[in-house]
Amino acid sequence: MTNSDALFISRSRGLDLVEISPNSKPPVCKIVDYGKFNYERQKKEKLAKKNQHVMHIKEIRFNPNTDTHDIEFKTKHLRQFLMEGHKVKAYVMFKGRMITHPEIGHKLMNEIVEKLNDISKIEAPPKMEGKTLFAFFLPDKHKVQVYKDTLAKAGKTEEIPSKEDKTEKEKEKENA
Repeated sequence: MTNSDALFISRSRGLDLVEISPNSKPPVCKIVDYGKFNYERQKKEKLAKKNQHVMHIKEIRFNPNTDTHDIEFKTKHLRQFLMEGHKVKAYVMFKGRMITHPEIGHKLMNEIVEKLNDISKIEAPPKMEGKTLFAFFLPDKHKVQVYKDTLAKAGKTEEIPSKEDKTEKEKEKENA
């Protein structure tokens, strides 16, 4: 059908001629109400955006002289973020003359990698940039599911309560 014939038909029906796929050969056009067509397209885009999963990057900072208890506490937080499906950045920040002993930071980072190895995969090996040594961790869905199953079999719940649990506990304290 020629362009002029299509335009004539669309005008006679009181509708618009809309080009759907301009790059195909031949180009595809439709006779529709453009306002309704545009509304439907926007609705589909909103729905697709709503169903999209956004991965947030959570960061935790360590110092080369971080104590063992603090390391365990922070790795628990890293573990919780990974269980929630977030990407995690762990970094060791060297201050002042600490940079003269980078092996201490590398040892700490290797310890963190070992502790998180059971539920995550490391995106790239730890990397030094300036005065920071950092590594990115991604949640490994299979490993996380296995870890959750072992926790369920052992009868344990999450070690760190989520934000919602904390607010419920705070409410119970206020009511008591």
